[in-house]
Amino acid sequence: MNTVLYFSPGGPVYETRAYSKSDIAELVQNYGLESLTSADRQFDFWFTPSTRHCQRTVNRSATETLLSTTGFTAKTVPLLRGGVVLATHDSDGDLDGLSWQQLDRLITLSSTITRRDDRVLNRRIGRDERRQQRTLDAHEAPVPTRAGAQHAARH
Repeated sequence: MNTVLYFSPGGPVYETRAYSKSDIAELVQNYGLESLTSADRQFDFWFTPSTRHCQRTVNRSATETLLSTTGFTAKTVPLLRGGVVLATHDSDGDLDGLSWQQLDRLITLSSTITRRDDRVLNRRIGRDERRQQRTLDAHEAPVPTRAGAQHAARH
């Protein structure tokens, strides 16, 4: 039984099961999986670099957990998007479930995020959201036409 954590895009974190990488791919709703491993090599973060609209928003819970388990700073931690799965691996590198000790360690590590880290992440996420909104607005904006331009009509 492989217990993993699923960080949903909306914020809640769920404990669930995954037995293979295809199970993880199904959880994050994509098959272009990528992963990052914590500094102590205990935790594997599985995510997808999707550009689908529902996966564009930053998954703050997963990003904060990545920050607390790696050597990244609040300025350099990758902003994880969409669904993220947190698991571990065995000595052969195969997917493995999180132990109770690892789950307790995650709770302890989550309290290491400082107020400064929180402010920096808030600024980065806010800038990212504004940038995405500008990009979205640019794609949805109508194509401007020249005032007084006339179209040739064929008769």
